[in-house]
Amino acid sequence: MPYINVQITKGATREQKAQIVKDMTESLQRVLGKKPEYTHIVIQEIEEENWGYAGMLTDDWKKNPS
Repeated sequence: MPYINVQITKGATREQKAQIVKDMTESLQRVLGKKPEYTHIVIQEIEEENWGYAGMLTDDWKKNPS
């Protein structure tokens, strides 16, 4: 039973998340032969102030990505 945990910063639309789930499920089926009905995908959306990137909080980095 495949389990995928996707962590992204907040802001994706429902349609974008649905596409991610569809694409990952199809990839596991195509590449590894996993059955879609046994594939679990969890999307966790994290506030940008709670995500660090390049030594900074993501919301600060986005203000000045130099």
